[in-house]
Amino acid sequence: MTTPIVAIVGRPNVGKSTLFNRLAGEPLAIVDDTAGTTRDRLFSESIWNGVHFQIIDTGGIDPSEGGKDPLSVSSAEYVKQIRDQALLAVEEADAVIFVTDAAAGITPADQEVADLLRKYQKDREGMRYPPLHLAVNKAENETLRISAMEFFALGLGTPIPISALHGTGTGDLLDAVVASLSSEEVEEEDESIKIAIVGKPNVGKSSLLNQLAGEKRAIVSPIAGTTRDAIDTKIVFNDLPVTLIDTAGIRKKGKIDRGVEKYSVIRSMRAIERCDVALLLIDASQEISAQDIHIAGYILEKWKSTVVVVNKWDLVEKDTNTMEEFTKKIRYLLNFMDYVPVIFISALNGQRVNRVLPLALQVQEERLVHISTGVLNRILMKAQDMHSPSSKTGRLLRIYYGTQVRADPPTFMLYVNEPELMHFTYQRFLENQVRKTYPFSGTPIRFVLKKRK
Repeated sequence: MTTPIVAIVGRPNVGKSTLFNRLAGEPLAIVDDTAGTTRDRLFSESIWNGVHFQIIDTGGIDPSEGGKDPLSVSSAEYVKQIRDQALLAVEEADAVIFVTDAAAGITPADQEVADLLRKYQKDREGMRYPPLHLAVNKAENETLRISAMEFFALGLGTPIPISALHGTGTGDLLDAVVASLSSEEVEEEDESIKIAIVGKPNVGKSSLLNQLAGEKRAIVSPIAGTTRDAIDTKIVFNDLPVTLIDTAGIRKKGKIDRGVEKYSVIRSMRAIERCDVALLLIDASQEISAQDIHIAGYILEKWKSTVVVVNKWDLVEKDTNTMEEFTKKIRYLLNFMDYVPVIFISALNGQRVNRVLPLALQVQEERLVHISTGVLNRILMKAQDMHSPSSKTGRLLRIYYGTQVRADPPTFMLYVNEPELMHFTYQRFLENQVRKTYPFSGTPIRFVLKKRK
């Protein structure tokens, strides 16, 4: 069963992000008095009365063509993108919270948004449309809570006065939302292999997506940060269903612009979380940066399989040793994931791009390998005979036996006398011994220690 999605929509600066943070239980969205601060959808998990659901914060719907945006050449186009983004969220939602402002009363923009949502319902005739919940925010006192009843005039049902800032009324809102979510609908599980294309801005992620998909699925631009959203492209490769996830570039925290790119970073992280294999793109024409290493660390933190893809190889002046030297540099800087394969490509002209998907699928296949208990224990015994664990306290680590408790990622339970005696260097040694027999190319290995007398 899929997790229901609840979209928060409304005109700019009515407190959607404040409400999102309240429902998420943490400040995931930037809250700013400047209209239009939130420009892209933002996802988070939430739970109420035992019901789990996802909430989506959206940029404000503004049906007008006015407004000024210093980060956009065309203000009208900027407003249109926000509106389209919010409507896209509505299209994906199982319930919608339409947020208005009690202090401002019904504005012409509120009326236009209400008309837009009703028109959207009408345009989807014959399709299931998510229920609408009208939240009148900023009802900080009794007078404003009473005046919230004027929003009946929008024709969208009973207004629910709330204060997202203080939390009053949000329980009533959540009661209504949860009651409207259908728990009976079961969607077919997506069993495709999910491959995320991640990396810093402007390393060629969208160009690689277009090459792998065989057509122009994403806009390609030399401007860093063009891809604002996580884009899923479904293809079939060698009779296998594959979902390619192109993501916005991930930048250092201190260099993330306020606005859309902030949310793009979070969505890129989400893409890493839901993928099976991450293609980490590195720009060959630039030095490997701390941010490249940071992204690799995040992939490892989420226990995802990885292929390092060195793009723009056509821009590098080469001799017979260039590729080997670049590989050594990658191995040195990414020494915490020395098991990952490295491939050199040019997404622009297609050089070696045909090897990327076969390599990623091979990595995914090895991620699912299961070692029998007998074979694993022979590897562990041989490793201990070769190199006994050292001790600074006089107590020696004893590994009684091990077993693989799961794949995806490969996870091994080791039964030992004292788990705290396992030094990380000895655990790394055991990992290397396992990889000599079963490489698990591109895939991290997890050891879980359990005490046994």
